[in-house]
Amino acid sequence: IQRMSTMLAAPLLLLLLVSCHPSSGAPNQSSKEVPISTNGQPFPWDLMRLPRSVSPLHYDLTIHPNLTSLTFTGVVRIQLEVHEHTRTVILHAKQMEVSNVIILAPEGVRPLQVLEYPRFHQIALVSDSWLIKGRKYEVQMEFAANLSDSYHGFYKSSYRTSSGEIRLMASTQFEATFARGAFPCFDEPAFKANFTIQIIREPRHIAISNMPKLKTVDLPGGLLEDYFDTTVKMSTYLVAYIVSDFVSVSRTTQHGVKISIYAVPDKIDQTTFALDAAVKLLDFYDDYFDIPYPLPKQDLAAIPDFQSGAMENWGLTTYRETGLLFDPKRSSASDKMGIAKVIAHELAHQWFGNLVTMEWWNDLWLNEGFAKFMEYISLDITYPELQVDDFFLGKCFEAMEVDSLSSSHPVSTPVENPTQIQEMFDDVSYDKGACILNMLRDFLTPEAFEIGIIRYLKRYSYQNTVNSHLWESLTDVSKAVWWTGKWFSGDELDVRAIMDTWTLQEGFPLVTVEVRGREVRLSQERYLKTDDPSLTEGFLWQIPLTYITSASNTVHRFLLKTRTDVLYLPEEVDWVKFNVDMCGYYMVHYAGDGWNSIIKLLHHNHTALSSNDRASLIHNIFQLVSVGKVRLDTALELSLYLSKETEVMPVTQGFGELVPLYKLMEKRDMAALENQMKGFIVDLFRDLIDRQEWTDSGSVSQRVLRSYLLTFACVRNYSPCVTKAQQLFKKWKDSDGSLSLPVDVTTAVFMVGVRTPEGWDFMFEKYHQSLQMSFRTLPCSPSTSRMMEQSLHGQVMKTQDLPDVVVVIARNPHGYKLAWDFLRSNWHTMIKKFDLGSNTISYLVNGVTNQYSTREMLSEVKSFFGSLTEETGSEMRCIQQAYETIEDNIRWTDSNLPLLQNWLNKHMGRVVHEDL
Repeated sequence: IQRMSTMLAAPLLLLLLVSCHPSSGAPNQSSKEVPISTNGQPFPWDLMRLPRSVSPLHYDLTIHPNLTSLTFTGVVRIQLEVHEHTRTVILHAKQMEVSNVIILAPEGVRPLQVLEYPRFHQIALVSDSWLIKGRKYEVQMEFAANLSDSYHGFYKSSYRTSSGEIRLMASTQFEATFARGAFPCFDEPAFKANFTIQIIREPRHIAISNMPKLKTVDLPGGLLEDYFDTTVKMSTYLVAYIVSDFVSVSRTTQHGVKISIYAVPDKIDQTTFALDAAVKLLDFYDDYFDIPYPLPKQDLAAIPDFQSGAMENWGLTTYRETGLLFDPKRSSASDKMGIAKVIAHELAHQWFGNLVTMEWWNDLWLNEGFAKFMEYISLDITYPELQVDDFFLGKCFEAMEVDSLSSSHPVSTPVENPTQIQEMFDDVSYDKGACILNMLRDFLTPEAFEIGIIRYLKRYSYQNTVNSHLWESLTDVSKAVWWTGKWFSGDELDVRAIMDTWTLQEGFPLVTVEVRGREVRLSQERYLKTDDPSLTEGFLWQIPLTYITSASNTVHRFLLKTRTDVLYLPEEVDWVKFNVDMCGYYMVHYAGDGWNSIIKLLHHNHTALSSNDRASLIHNIFQLVSVGKVRLDTALELSLYLSKETEVMPVTQGFGELVPLYKLMEKRDMAALENQMKGFIVDLFRDLIDRQEWTDSGSVSQRVLRSYLLTFACVRNYSPCVTKAQQLFKKWKDSDGSLSLPVDVTTAVFMVGVRTPEGWDFMFEKYHQSLQMSFRTLPCSPSTSRMMEQSLHGQVMKTQDLPDVVVVIARNPHGYKLAWDFLRSNWHTMIKKFDLGSNTISYLVNGVTNQYSTREMLSEVKSFFGSLTEETGSEMRCIQQAYETIEDNIRWTDSNLPLLQNWLNKHMGRVVHEDL
């Protein structure tokens, strides 16, 4: 799965942020008592995980969705292998009627009793005679259910045609635990099997599934039945089928795989880029992994209603429309990069995840960390012009944000119930997973790393793995090709020993560096935002340190395995920079005079360091303020160099550290200090803003930066920007919306334009008329609360887009109370629609609350979430994250607001008037 929040281009959402004005069930692993079936009989199994006494070999599945009654029926025949004598077959089924269950045994056909235990989504098929170890049997059952009105299982979706007609369709989303809501099955990733699927449909629709269609048969009553080829051996969560009126475009890869993009008819002309990217990327992975893609086709389908960003179903990947469709007239450079990354992510999964699958969800990162990491490896080679390397660092910063809280979890962590499993789809599994893989690749060398992961994929094809299988493959290869002197000598290389410190304990290290002459003293501790120092004790990492110095830009390496150590430089130096390009997943504190020498370097010759090094210094120093290691005025002194910065990553990281400071003040009624801070940031970047052209020229990084800067400048009412945006909006409005504006500047233009009532009305009308216009270009207004309510039911905008709107309103100084009230009053509807534990719910909880910094708001947040039950989300990790984030904000403001006030009083104007 590609999570939706990772695809959002935050600057585009600023429209809502600034134009909003105030208006006039999660069970435990095992039950203590004997579980009781719905019919009152004892249920013969009391664990949430299925027994291993039988396993499926093959499913023969027929599905008949009815898009009029919004129901579906089906028949499944499962071939089983028996590993222990048993009289019961335990499998999953959720919210469905199961009937006419029979077993086909060597002795003949006989009925089986069905017991249901909804708490664990389990059913038991009970035989009156023993199933014999070593034998194969078949069970067959009929089932019926409603199409889901959430975004998972077999669910209904709809879209509006250009003529205004509403059309219905049905699609699947089974990861992680939702196949059981579509057909009875062994719904755990280790129960791999082959699937042969038939779908019954009306002639006005088409059906697609994981495999190519073999034939279509006429049925009585004017219906058709499509027969699909049998799949390779795979997990249930990868099964997929869609019934719709989609149309498609196709091409064949160099390796002979047919690639097709499916979309609603009105948008099929927006599939050109996705088709090119899919062909190019599948060919790349085919060669890189040295394992042929095993299916004859790969479909990519753009689904009108879709909760996450995309899903890697084998042979039929599914996407949000914004994750697949590209309109050159309306889509931005960051949209193009986002689409390429999503496709790269899902196609990487065809090997990492589909071919080789984690044994259980505790090691989800083996799927998602790798797919996230491979986005960057693949696009760097296939689409160098997208400059994706400029943005990888942002993923590590995002991971550190949640990993710096005591509520974080190890990359590999025990999970049992569906809510806990859903919570694994977070920044730790995806972004931290990718960042530690990047660190390991740098440590082992790219060549050894590539050989090792190919060996891993070949060794475990069509199987399930745990963490240690990967480390063994990498250790074996690295011993053969690796020169131990690169890092340290005398020790045997043990990848597992190193990586267990990164995957089996939560958090990340803060390395303190103190240079005394030629001696460099090193120490490590856990970086943690807390007022309880005892929580940082007991953590130790094996850290692949890298560094450069003023005397040598060669990357030097040192493996820090102990809490403290010392290394010696060949000569005394002016400065040292550790964690070169931030390839390592750790922060660095420069003790003694270390930060001062780095600040001096940045002020006088910032390009002596790479843009990633500069971005990491900005990030690290402001994060060190949060834990009291560095004074705020020292961090602000460093930020003054940004007046000369031009690269996208350091500039956006500068904004990322400075903007949240005034966002805290906006919700504390501190207008004078807030405006002073806003003025300082505008002054800091004024030269760079003034140099931006209002066009779509330049590289992808330059275009992303332009959109970011101009939007920010207009938000902050920087008058040259506002004047230009007003002129362009007037031209666009005078043309009745037909004028084609430069894509990179539309957000800034529309945001200024909607500040007048006439501009708002015109934009709202255009939004309603448009099939393409994203809600992100729709402003909000005094009727914001009503719009949010309507969107919850799919009116005004699609419900899938609602979380982003709520979060943007929450960041607005006038709207944040509306967003908090909306979240509270609609909590039960939201958790039903978006699912407990999902990344969407986590995004809402944190997005609405993470800028609160008062004890009153903390009390209000705790009061609401404390009133929930386990079934309504009280145990979710995101609630603990919300508490910790607000507590950290309170500590920060208590400690630093007076310092900030004094520093701004002294230094306002220095940016403009003083040549640093």
